[in-house]
Amino acid sequence: MNLTLFIQQFLNGLSIGSIYAIFALGYTLVFSILGIINFAHGAIFTLGAYLTYALMGEAFGFNGLLANAALPIKLPFPVALILGSIIAGLVGVAIERIAFRPLRRRGADPLLTVVSSLGVALVIVNLIQYLVGAENYTFPGNTFGNLPASINFGSVTNPIPIRTVQIVIFLVSVIAVAILTYFINYTKYGKAMRAVAEDPTTSSLLGINTDGFIVLTFFISSFLAGVAGTLVGSSVSIAGPYFGIAFGLKGLAVIVLGGLGSIPGAVLGGLLIGVVEAFVPGQYSAYKDAVAFGILFIMLLVRPQGLLGRRLIQKV
Repeated sequence: MNLTLFIQQFLNGLSIGSIYAIFALGYTLVFSILGIINFAHGAIFTLGAYLTYALMGEAFGFNGLLANAALPIKLPFPVALILGSIIAGLVGVAIERIAFRPLRRRGADPLLTVVSSLGVALVIVNLIQYLVGAENYTFPGNTFGNLPASINFGSVTNPIPIRTVQIVIFLVSVIAVAILTYFINYTKYGKAMRAVAEDPTTSSLLGINTDGFIVLTFFISSFLAGVAGTLVGSSVSIAGPYFGIAFGLKGLAVIVLGGLGSIPGAVLGGLLIGVVEAFVPGQYSAYKDAVAFGILFIMLLVRPQGLLGRRLIQKV
């Protein structure tokens, strides 16, 4: 492999890895607070893509209740992305109220909460399919305005073409991770979220509104899922209501690889899996998922707590 192709594949890997990272951050936030995996996260990922597509004024022209229907507005992509992700965040808040809070207050087994989130995911996915059908939808060609389809890096004699959408994806992901990192580490609300994650009971005794910060966590988590879903949809297409399921499984691999509950670990794990997948030869592209989960299997054998996770200390 020559240097040009190596750099191109590496940048491609960073692009897809950054999506894995922000998607996995949503998993990580909820897990750090409640100690459970929100399996509705993949459905929110899908919903975010559909919401942004609709807010851009695009019609769902296939089967479904809303066939050939379009909103009377046509928002530019950045505005549609933010607004669609906010709506996805609000759906995440509704999921917390309906599927998580009642069980949590009853002291139910965490497994029941997992099953509840799976049920919510199926409801969302099937509702999307009922409304807009199961066909693929492609974002319009002018999604990114007048930007060229690709940008050449490197020298004039040895250019390295990178798709503009991949550059946009990487930049948006970096901005999202940077804002989240600042919020968690340097703001009053972020520190309160960390306190709730560390010990909800003590946090409540100190006057922190535990339920309120759990709701905030679900909103941020679902917002990130909506952003990730839209970025993937704009890069390739919205591959039907179930296209978030594969990313949901990949997100689980990322958070386990990086370390459960670790935000830097989620970012590192996402980028690592993205880069490794980018170097899988084209004739073996169907086995990219196997490569990712193969890395996860090896990590579980060598370092069960993940790359940046903390080893659990069992009290005797």
